[in-house]
Amino acid sequence: MQPLAGQDLSHTQPRAMHWLATATAISAVVAAASFVQPPDATATTPGQARTGHTAAPDPREVTFPMECGPERVDVVKKVSGDLDGDGTTETVAVARCHSGIGTPPSGVYVLARPSDPEAAPRIVATLVEPAQKLSVQRIALAGGGISAELLGYSTLDVPRCCPDVHKGVKWQWKGGKFVQSELPAAMSTERA
Repeated sequence: MQPLAGQDLSHTQPRAMHWLATATAISAVVAAASFVQPPDATATTPGQARTGHTAAPDPREVTFPMECGPERVDVVKKVSGDLDGDGTTETVAVARCHSGIGTPPSGVYVLARPSDPEAAPRIVATLVEPAQKLSVQRIALAGGGISAELLGYSTLDVPRCCPDVHKGVKWQWKGGKFVQSELPAAMSTERA
């Protein structure tokens, strides 16, 4: 029986060095391709204005008005989009005091970039104050507004492990401010 052509050739037996060389070559091609873009390429969503201030504000650059004692403030959720129709991107941040156990109350804040691109983002609206003793289970952008599922307690007798108040809310930009409305019970339990 005659051996198959190429069976004894060294280049037909893949070795680790062959795989490494192939991976390196592919990485170089991908990296080079990421630098080649049309001159007018931008990362905007449909309907988003090209004002130069479309980058979403970063919650890590903001000092939240929360009293946490020696603990830090944790941003546990965030969503970004143009909330007021001005062509710039705002960020909704859910923040709470750091805790090893339990779920401390949340604050929900809307962040915007000032016109100075070097300035840090600022809080332009507070949607939920930590003093309301609510926690945010879910937050999303939907229908041009912000929807959230809030959890809380009806009385001080309810164990803090088990919130008994579940409320779906929505904030919509109207008349120069965020207006809150409650979602119907059927909608407030839906998951985004």
